[in-house]
Amino acid sequence: MMDNYKEKFTEREIDRIIEMAWEDRTPFGAIEFQFGVKEADVIKIMRLEMKASSFRMWRKRVQGRKTKHRKLRNDDVNGFRCSRQRHITGNKISKR
Repeated sequence: MMDNYKEKFTEREIDRIIEMAWEDRTPFGAIEFQFGVKEADVIKIMRLEMKASSFRMWRKRVQGRKTKHRKLRNDDVNGFRCSRQRHITGNKISKR
């Protein structure tokens, strides 16, 4: 488990991980690509950072959701982002 995630990430990065996890169309693979945090660890961070009722609602919503899990996606979806979205490299988001 990522017991030391608060030491590894800034508060802003933790907020971004939570935001990406909350978004229905952002796959866990994108979070892992940007932050190096696997799906199981994202779930643990969400459990620790959210109210219990909010976590249960989120967990129920994302379980089995095709857009969150690469293995459940259609074969024609092979990227993390829409072609109209700005370029993201590693942990740095391009300026707007």
